[in-house]
Amino acid sequence: MSGDGTRAVRAGLPEAEAYEPALPGPVFAAHYHLPGEAAGPYTYGRDANPTWTLLERAITELEAPGSGAETVVFASGMGAISAVLLSRLRQGDTAVLPSDGYQLLPALIERLEGFGITVRTAPTGNDAQLAALDDGVRLLWLETPSNPGLDVCDIRRLADAARARGALVAVDNTLATPLGQRPLELGADFSVASGTKALTGHGDVLLGYVTCRDPELAASVRAWRKTVGAIPGPMEAWLAHRSLATLQLRVDRQAATALALAGALVGRPEVTGLRHPGLPDDPAHPVAAAQMRGGRFGCVVSFTLPDKEHAERFLGGLRLVDDATSFGGVRSTAERRGRWGGDAVPEGFIRFSVGAEDPDDLIADVLRALDAARTPASG
Repeated sequence: MSGDGTRAVRAGLPEAEAYEPALPGPVFAAHYHLPGEAAGPYTYGRDANPTWTLLERAITELEAPGSGAETVVFASGMGAISAVLLSRLRQGDTAVLPSDGYQLLPALIERLEGFGITVRTAPTGNDAQLAALDDGVRLLWLETPSNPGLDVCDIRRLADAARARGALVAVDNTLATPLGQRPLELGADFSVASGTKALTGHGDVLLGYVTCRDPELAASVRAWRKTVGAIPGPMEAWLAHRSLATLQLRVDRQAATALALAGALVGRPEVTGLRHPGLPDDPAHPVAAAQMRGGRFGCVVSFTLPDKEHAERFLGGLRLVDDATSFGGVRSTAERRGRWGGDAVPEGFIRFSVGAEDPDDLIADVLRALDAARTPASG
């Protein structure tokens, strides 16, 4: 298989068998028949499940085709993130994390520091994490594009620098998806993502995964999953695998519409801080264009409106867009990100996730809501 669409449709499917479904249904089992020694592939429901196995193979085929890499799926993206950090870091170790990454990273950093791990942080843009690397660093964590600021860093440059110092490298690939970026091919040891977002794309599954370059690293992550029990349900795993068949269709449509929406927002007087890596004038564009695959720069557009009230009027005026958190779904969502309190963003900052609606309809809805939001409602 060579094309992304072909790979997404066929990834992880078992060999064809007469009168059997192309994608077997979910296996609901807490235990399995175990005659004699427990030496088979499936022994207990917390260890392994045939439905997980097919999904893990599928994700590996997308993240790192033909590489010998392995994927481990989790109950959520945070389960996957925690597994990498907590399975690799010990008391006295040092890690470098982004200061502008996903909003739960600060809570995780607090936990790491409580375990006696030193954490250094630096922004994603301009490869600023390079300055925090030295021979004592055990793990470098990258998030590119970053959420919600959409900055981009050079994975290969940072991975080479980290490896020269003996550090492992993990990349949060959630926003890019494996069709937009393959971190392991750029030198990373781990590609980590929340499958809740664009990978599954329908807003109905919580899932995470870690794809590991080295089977020994995968074994340590898998052992962590078994120990803490952060396992996905078989139904969620099956739904995720089913959703992969439309991944290329969704990602391409959403990325194209996101770029068109960003272009339509250029020059709007009330819009400041407009970011999308696909915009030619975006500061992240040169690195993103060289690093991200197929012109797929993601489905997220971020921008700032004058204040909280203006932003709320805009969100309230949208008809085709849900005011909801998360991103990557087939239905467009937008939110005033400052309401969560975990991101260093202005009160009027909007994270907009473009769905699969017709581009003209969606853009018209956004522009109409912006026009209406200029004037406060009279009381």
